[in-house]
Amino acid sequence: MSYLSVKINTQNIPQTVEFLKEIWKKFSPNHPFEYFFLDDDFEKMYRSEMRLGKIFASFTVLAVFIACLGLFGLASFTSEQRTKEIGVRKVLGASVSNIVVLLSKEFSKWLLIASLVAWPVAYYAVSQWLQSFAYRISIGIWIFLLSTVLALFVAMATVSFKAVRAAIANPVDALRYE
Repeated sequence: MSYLSVKINTQNIPQTVEFLKEIWKKFSPNHPFEYFFLDDDFEKMYRSEMRLGKIFASFTVLAVFIACLGLFGLASFTSEQRTKEIGVRKVLGASVSNIVVLLSKEFSKWLLIASLVAWPVAYYAVSQWLQSFAYRISIGIWIFLLSTVLALFVAMATVSFKAVRAAIANPVDALRYE
């Protein structure tokens, strides 16, 4: 036998280990008494997974921040390109919410298309990763819907800031040179 597994009570661990050491010396005095706890062993096995999770979380935050900067830049560019259109719409009676919807509609359409493309890829990648675990969970569609809703929320918050600024601008400034 290479190992002997013993289930012990966690209330008095040092005395229990000493008792087991004495019993071991009585039955096998020529072999040293070495012990380890399975929970420590399991923690070592999953430490790399926890580290990988922290790395993924850090890079996810960084990627979302960079994506928001890019989205903000694209929204700024789009609102600058459509300044005259926004001015004409405001003169004709468009409200701030109408203009925000006008500018946000294009971004939300592309985000929904990107989400639909990303869902199968993410499902396959996560399914392959989960195969390495002894206990597996099933991945429901709700996680993909939640991620899409969160992405839409972040995108709309980013785009709406610039869209509201364009919508409340004076339309005379946009149409002055026409």
